[in-house]
Amino acid sequence: MKQKRESSSREVGLKIGWICGEYFLKLEHLHYGYWTGELKVDITNLRSAQEEYVQFLLSHIPEGVKTILDVGCGAGRVAKRMLSMGYAVDCVSPSVFLTEQTRNSVGEQCEIFECGYEELETGKRYDLIMFVESFQYIDLPQALANTVKFLNAGGTLLICDIFKKAAEEKSRQSGGHDLNKFFALVETYPFTLVEDIDVTDQTAPNIDLLNEALEKVAKPVADSVADFLADRYPTVFKLLSWKYQEELEKINRKYSGGSRTAEHFKQFKSYRLLRYRKNQS
Repeated sequence: MKQKRESSSREVGLKIGWICGEYFLKLEHLHYGYWTGELKVDITNLRSAQEEYVQFLLSHIPEGVKTILDVGCGAGRVAKRMLSMGYAVDCVSPSVFLTEQTRNSVGEQCEIFECGYEELETGKRYDLIMFVESFQYIDLPQALANTVKFLNAGGTLLICDIFKKAAEEKSRQSGGHDLNKFFALVETYPFTLVEDIDVTDQTAPNIDLLNEALEKVAKPVADSVADFLADRYPTVFKLLSWKYQEELEKINRKYSGGSRTAEHFKQFKSYRLLRYRKNQS
């Protein structure tokens, strides 16, 4: 039951994030922006920073790749870009809402597997399997085992995502597999590391933008709604506050207290582009 509730909450969060980003900022993606220093770190520049991210990502697709599996494809905009570049692309989309957005983006040009990567079943094999901020949500051994199964010999595993760094303290920012555990585990699979690029400095500014949005927009809106409910429906408000006290306290701990900053992110997280080649035998 807990897993179902968490999945439902994530689905709602994805939907809200996509609707707000697309409408107010004309965003085409849900992933982080890539801040090179040429753009001022400002919410109005996030669309341009996301485009920088896409260009950075696609520049690391090796020559000879023809078929791509985009795992956790978001709204399908990266897949659409790759299709325009001549690649044959399929998508894995566990989100009902984002699957709909992906269909709007790619039409019938892609096969969209509506499941988690762990449950994927297909006879297809690919030259490249990519994870764009989706690897962190997939069981680590299963992600690597499935990638071995679905990759052609000599194929490419491309990951662009957050990992946890070794630290004595515990970060309030969730997300990411343990980087050292990942490196230790991937060595037991038939992969050879080709590229390892640390882009933490280029992605960390997104955390400051998120924190600013939470403090200046989300929190005031939530407080206003709470004040309205407490004034109009005091009994119901007290009941709901009591029933969801644990969840509300968890949200408050996670998103307040000044822990969601770029510097805090750099202390506890490592954002990497990792490219592996599947061994021939």
